[in-house]
Amino acid sequence: MTSRSAAAAARATVHGYPRQGPNRELKKAIEGYWKGRVDADTLRTTAAGLRRGNWQQLAEAGVHEVPTGDFSYYDHVLDTSVMVGAIPARHRAAVAADQLDGYFAMARGTQDVAPLEMTKWFDTNYHYLVPELGPDTVFAADSAQQVAQLTEAVGLGLAARPVLVGPVTYLLLAKPAPGVAAGFDPLTLLDRLLPVYAEVLADLRAAGARWVQLDEPALVQDRSPAVLNAAARAYRDLGTRTDRPQLLVASYFDRLGEALPVLAKAPVEGLALDFTGPAAGNLQDLAAVGGLPGKRLVAGVVNGRNVWINNHEQSLATLGTLLGLAERVDVSSSCSLLHVPLDTGAERDIDPQIVRWLAFARQKTTEIVTLARGLARGTGALAAELAANRADLASRAGSALTHDPAVRARVAAVTDADGRRSQPYAERSAAQRAHLRLPLLPTTTIGSFPQTAGLRTARADLRAGRLDAEGYEERISAEIREVLAFQEKAGIDVLVHGEPERNDMVQYFAEQLTGYLATQHGWVQSYGTRYVRPPILAGDISRPEPMTVRWTRYAQSLTEWPVKGMLTGPVTMLAWSFVRDDQPLGDTARQVALALRDEVNDLEAAGTSVIQVDEPALRETLPLRAAGHAAYLAWATEAFRLTTGGARPDTQIHTHMCYAEFGDILRAIEDLDADVISLEAARSHMQVASELATGGYPREVGPGVYDIHSPRVPDVAEATALLRKGLAAIPAERLWVNPDCGLKTRGWPEVRAALENLVTAAREVRGSLPGGVS
Repeated sequence: MTSRSAAAAARATVHGYPRQGPNRELKKAIEGYWKGRVDADTLRTTAAGLRRGNWQQLAEAGVHEVPTGDFSYYDHVLDTSVMVGAIPARHRAAVAADQLDGYFAMARGTQDVAPLEMTKWFDTNYHYLVPELGPDTVFAADSAQQVAQLTEAVGLGLAARPVLVGPVTYLLLAKPAPGVAAGFDPLTLLDRLLPVYAEVLADLRAAGARWVQLDEPALVQDRSPAVLNAAARAYRDLGTRTDRPQLLVASYFDRLGEALPVLAKAPVEGLALDFTGPAAGNLQDLAAVGGLPGKRLVAGVVNGRNVWINNHEQSLATLGTLLGLAERVDVSSSCSLLHVPLDTGAERDIDPQIVRWLAFARQKTTEIVTLARGLARGTGALAAELAANRADLASRAGSALTHDPAVRARVAAVTDADGRRSQPYAERSAAQRAHLRLPLLPTTTIGSFPQTAGLRTARADLRAGRLDAEGYEERISAEIREVLAFQEKAGIDVLVHGEPERNDMVQYFAEQLTGYLATQHGWVQSYGTRYVRPPILAGDISRPEPMTVRWTRYAQSLTEWPVKGMLTGPVTMLAWSFVRDDQPLGDTARQVALALRDEVNDLEAAGTSVIQVDEPALRETLPLRAAGHAAYLAWATEAFRLTTGGARPDTQIHTHMCYAEFGDILRAIEDLDADVISLEAARSHMQVASELATGGYPREVGPGVYDIHSPRVPDVAEATALLRKGLAAIPAERLWVNPDCGLKTRGWPEVRAALENLVTAAREVRGSLPGGVS
């Protein structure tokens, strides 16, 4: 096919779309179902309506092939486990009794049964539920959900492409099931899994699928020859079957690298590649392997992970080059649009000119359709669109918001000494013990307490003018008094004020820093029914005035026990925002760090002796390929130390991380030079404690003993068992006792019970230790 005919064949598509609905209807229906206010039929009807609305919006915008199967009640990896019959033994009875309730039991657990472990989806802030597999796992195809969603879309007269997690990525994301030897490699189950995928593909073909997309993002990471051979075997097996639709293998988030020739040679009909950010190298790599002759290429030239408008001229240049490398080139987002908000049209509080710099899911869909039209008809067909795009890009580049000379001068003046504490850890630790006088196994929480309906109502009433500032502040004061009274009564050693004034751990700070934009409706799924509104990091960052000192000082005035000051660290402020794409991330991190450094100094001056700087995103932002690790970790740890480097020796600096794999960044965790680190450990059965011990981590550690992402209340015996497992790895004089994460999403009854059990467990174990006092 000539380049001209390839261009004429260009079509627009996307890998996936936001699930929640314009007003988070899915979240409300699911949570209503959990509380018994919504029945199963109503939930299913709501979900079907949202799917139909998404597909119709895409089709009306000009998308030629809509995705199906990407819509989920909780998580698409969990949906894949259901599709292949990989139900953990402890959940089989619940799934057999009621498939929907059993599904949610796997996701959230019950009082009697633990949920699946949860961790980050590659380097995004989306969380998936980790498959549990073992040598005895028996797979069985269940394509009902995938077929049903395809049938719905086809019934609307749409061309639809089912999207599935690919078999290799599914196994690489899995872990050994509880009780299975740690050395078990789930990838050894590939030959057992492939016939199940083949059956699902056959079912989809029978239901009308012409194409099926198999997502293999795990192949963009550094992979061994064994993994690459497994990928080649998988697609040789699936590709040579006759009872299947055409196969489109998709990757995203980075370059395919050594996996690209493997997939290019596979007997599949197409590849979908990311050509944005670190994945831009796919263009040269594709040319180096001779392109995809006779195959379809879905070119991800619109960034599906960030909110800035596309540079149309650059994208069209990339697409023009790609025309000579495949028989057919279609235009798409780089990945699923699940990772961006739905529609900028809902934003009323952002300057209209700045809104023109932004593209959420609906706007990105329009960009994709525009580029497909330009590829098919030539740039002359886009004269007006290209002119408007150039003007919007120039407006952003020349804005005073993006360049503050004072901020840039301060960053330029930073020295190495600014990022180092005045004394080494051993001397600081002694000073902190003398100052704080805490017992062995001190107890604390991570920061937030339940955000009750009353608090959310008060915040909404303040915004709407139904409640004045004085009334709102009294509501916050009352909540802080209640939180502190409970902690004192429960016997917690280092208290928190509960953060009732904070809407979100990143947004709260972003709203008080220059250079950030906050949205009103920019919701993005983090996990399950947990949605966040990532702020937009649009310009240079500074702190006009203290952000947390007032309420921290107030809380400390109510108690003799130490109250932690709570800040969100610079890396997490970037990772959980939509970041600038017009300067290096390290430069932006230093700006945020200097603003937070001022806050640390002001908290100390107000009498705060324990300050926690949360960095839960440190691991998730790690580049997917090892070649980028050193540079990233250098600026990320520097930014943390720049935040905390001015603290006094007797001020105890804590940090917190959760729901990620930490084993490969232990040296970086040590390089943060924090005095205490708390980490998720309950769902992973204290794995991180063993990793820290094996790595020789020398500082104090709080591996969580209460999984706050489940409604389960761990009893004293369970908390005690986890604590003793932690003690087997971490000496008692360096071990803290705490939940996995903040308590914002939990209800007060379960929080009270769980924390009381946690304190009781700590006292019991403390009493059994030499020098401990129960």
